[in-house]
Amino acid sequence: MKLSDIADNAGSRKKRMRVGRGIGSGKGKQAGRGGKGQTARSGVRIKGFEGGQMPMHRRLPKRGFNNAFALEFAEINLDRLQEAIDAKQIDASALINAETLVKSRVLRRAKDGVRLLGRGEIKAKVNIEVHGASKSAVAAVEKAGGTVKILAPAKEEGEAA
Repeated sequence: MKLSDIADNAGSRKKRMRVGRGIGSGKGKQAGRGGKGQTARSGVRIKGFEGGQMPMHRRLPKRGFNNAFALEFAEINLDRLQEAIDAKQIDASALINAETLVKSRVLRRAKDGVRLLGRGEIKAKVNIEVHGASKSAVAAVEKAGGTVKILAPAKEEGEAA
């Protein structure tokens, strides 16, 4: 093999299409932009315009709302908690709360609090403080000999009590 034999694979580089260079090129005159007017221009286009017919987004009814005061909890299931205890990320004999879970990297962040859910089973006897828990999760922890303390959701500064 010689240096002069080295070349790209066939078809690996494609020349860019030069548009608007005469009708003989096949991409002359409107240069692939269709007719004239607003749609031929860059940056402007009536999105959702249906030729005067009532657009779809206005024909359909509005539904639902976003609650500005809704709290978003970080959720953790019993099986994930048991995995962390087995992997020695969490000390089962100590109190487990949001801060402990974040510090041990079981949860990335605590958000507005932690909610304990009942998927899986827990064998360890744990004392856990969470902002919410499902009935099945509380039952499973108490069956294993542990306790679940439900904390009141954390209130923001300046909120009326």
